[in-house]
Amino acid sequence: MADAPASAHLEHLLTGLNDPQRTAVAHGDGPLLVLAGAGSGKTRVLTHRVAWLIGSGHARSGEILAITFTNKAAQEMRERVEVLLGHSTRSMWVMTFHAACARILRAEAPRLGYTRQFTIYDQSDSRRLVKQCIEELDLDIKRFTPSAIQHQISDAKNKLRDAAAYSEQVGDYFERTVADVYALYERALHRMNAMDFDDLIGRTVDVLRLFPEVRDRYRATFRYVLVDEYQDTNHAQYELLQQIAGEHGNLMVVGDDAQSVYGFRGADIRNILDFQDDFPDAVTVKLEQNYRSTQTILDAANAVIANNRAQMEKHLFTELGTGDPIVVRELDDEHAEARYVAGEIERLVDEGLSRSEIAVFYRMNSQSRVLEDTLIRREIGYQIIGGTKFYERAEIKDAVAYLTLLANPQDAVSFQRVANTPRRGIGQTSLSRVLSHANTMGISIWEAAASPAEVPGLGAAAVKSIGRFMETMGALRARSDDHVPVGDLIDAVLHESGYYDWLEAERTIEAQGRIENLQELVEVAREFDATAEEGEDRLDVFLQQIALVADADTRQDDSGLVTLMTLHNAKGLEYPIVYILGCEEGLFPHSRSIDEGSIEEERRLCYVGITRAMRNLTLTSARQRNVYGAATYGMPSRFIGELPPELLDREEARGGWAAARAASIGGTAPRPRATSWAAGNTSGAPAPAGDTGGGGSWRVGEDVVHAAFGEGVVTSVEPGGVIVVRFAADRSERKLMAEYAPIERRG
Repeated sequence: MADAPASAHLEHLLTGLNDPQRTAVAHGDGPLLVLAGAGSGKTRVLTHRVAWLIGSGHARSGEILAITFTNKAAQEMRERVEVLLGHSTRSMWVMTFHAACARILRAEAPRLGYTRQFTIYDQSDSRRLVKQCIEELDLDIKRFTPSAIQHQISDAKNKLRDAAAYSEQVGDYFERTVADVYALYERALHRMNAMDFDDLIGRTVDVLRLFPEVRDRYRATFRYVLVDEYQDTNHAQYELLQQIAGEHGNLMVVGDDAQSVYGFRGADIRNILDFQDDFPDAVTVKLEQNYRSTQTILDAANAVIANNRAQMEKHLFTELGTGDPIVVRELDDEHAEARYVAGEIERLVDEGLSRSEIAVFYRMNSQSRVLEDTLIRREIGYQIIGGTKFYERAEIKDAVAYLTLLANPQDAVSFQRVANTPRRGIGQTSLSRVLSHANTMGISIWEAAASPAEVPGLGAAAVKSIGRFMETMGALRARSDDHVPVGDLIDAVLHESGYYDWLEAERTIEAQGRIENLQELVEVAREFDATAEEGEDRLDVFLQQIALVADADTRQDDSGLVTLMTLHNAKGLEYPIVYILGCEEGLFPHSRSIDEGSIEEERRLCYVGITRAMRNLTLTSARQRNVYGAATYGMPSRFIGELPPELLDREEARGGWAAARAASIGGTAPRPRATSWAAGNTSGAPAPAGDTGGGGSWRVGEDVVHAAFGEGVVTSVEPGGVIVVRFAADRSERKLMAEYAPIERRG
């Protein structure tokens, strides 16, 4: 009788699940592949599985490792499990690959020659260091760009190829050059006691491979390993899972091969396709019942993905009913397409639908420009997912670099970022001499800067400036060693470094916004302080937490905005009403995929887009479209041709512009494309047609006012109506088409 409550609780964990879901949740030991179709409740299965393992006595909380791809998903899973169990799961590892590896390496890094206080470099930090290595090798930085070389290095690390292994497989001159930079980059990282994001996984694999006692300890610790979005794993992540779960085999992976769309980031679809080969005794459970979309939408998705050869067959179905047909519209050009979509959005909103229920997807970021212009003219509020995120803003990265230097005095990248920010009269030449002296003497950048008089070639002014800077940093570091709250430390850094004073002296709206962002960072730190555990190194943990924040985690819903985003960003989301723009050959599928033979991934991307829609789906194409400034004439995408005709409401826009206007009341004729404005526009503001003060001849030295960028001065006049303006707010120079840009002469 004593087991009756436990049995009732276990049955409660299975209540409300369909049969395949129950099978997956109550699976015993051994490998398990859950093939989860779109909208089939995979998160529910994962959380109930974790709760079932603990509730049934198969595992304690600390014996479970649950891997997700975003911090937001990890937090959601933890909260759901705690609700199901009725108690805290604080000891359970529910986190991203990078966070789990960072935690392991905080304990094991000394085995590889790092200290436990190693710095985690994000992409921009890494790129800066790559640039330094390129310059040190005296290479042409225009020919061998930091971004291109960083991409090659990252790809090699994701395949677990170190610099030596990469150099053995190089072919052309570019790859040989990458190998040289890679080797120098690795030495620099190790010297600075730093790891990049790819290292977090690669170094963890190294520890597990090189030290059997460590591998055995983590295998014994994590008796059950669960992985979400398994189709998105790369080779390094695959090998990590093999090292931890390969022996006991209690590995549950959840994913959908039909949603593997990140091959360009290194994701390897073979990981999920070959799971049964890796684990011949694996049980496979298919989740095919969809709880999101109508059957018409699912039939369309099933029909499209059926054309892929490399796939694990499944058939999505729902009990939500047939639903409306899929709308397919072919418009004259991208302006007619944008007016049609904007008109449909206006109609839906007039009928009582919230704008937040509507999403517009496209294959390329550049496609949003015409639609944005149209939405602005119609006064339709929208948000673009994929813009600059909070932790990517310059002022936030500056503040974090200050903290990083306090935590890790060997970090030369952080030193170079903040030593002259705000400006202190420490030029790049002086910084280079300090760095060179540190390398020559075999000391840290902090030690070299702490004694600037001993740095060869450093002028008296630079010695004085660096000395004052290091006095400030020394006092701050003494405070950080006392384990003061991180929020107080950031506030002190921003005041005592002069950063706040620097921004306040600008007296601009933009500078005030940066101050508010920094104040928000202080608030983030105070929230962290409120939950930090006693005895832990707060600053290190806080910096690790910031470094591991994923882009998707910063997304915020707004009830009053239409959502615009690329198809890649749409993965994992759902909306009642979805529009997919630009369904044309060469655009979607992209011409690059046609050339490279990766059509199947493009088709999976189409499957993802279709299955985001809950009630209504519209696919649009244009007969003519301006791409990179040139008119192209296309035909509807092959993916539209793969849809069963009986599922479609298909109608061409007869009568050209007149029909487009009728479909979208109040439309206007398309204006000429202002390519220079589009390239320089980062504000979301339109480039309206008509006389905005841009007519007539312009002269160098004239003062102007721009609707988005504020006051500026003309620094150059070029042929074709192009002017170059330097703006006072951010000191940037932008090329503008004078006829179309929203500028006027001041005074």
